[in-house]
Amino acid sequence: MIKTEKQYKATCARIEELLQIVGNDTPNDSKDFIELDLLSDLVADYEEANCPVKEPELAEVIKLRMYEMGINQTKLSEMLGVSPSRVSAYLTGKSEPTLPIARNICRKLSISASVVLGV
Repeated sequence: MIKTEKQYKATCARIEELLQIVGNDTPNDSKDFIELDLLSDLVADYEEANCPVKEPELAEVIKLRMYEMGINQTKLSEMLGVSPSRVSAYLTGKSEPTLPIARNICRKLSISASVVLGV
């Protein structure tokens, strides 16, 4: 079990070394393969306990979806039925969408309700 940040960094460094040695053709019973597998599990356990992934902010998710869809703020405002300045307020975090607009964001941008509602 990895208990400290120093141990974590050392283990990650060793994994990097092993990744240079172990390849797709390395047998599963190779000592390097086994060591890599065990160390990877230890790092995964440490990261799960000490490096939680926080939920994304709504503004970040909307910006990503806008990029993926190739739309700008004006087009998004038309899709949602709000003014461009209101979209700007959502994207800067100065304002949160009302429930009807949150529903539109979920439906039209395919963003999970839990992200839109922050739950």
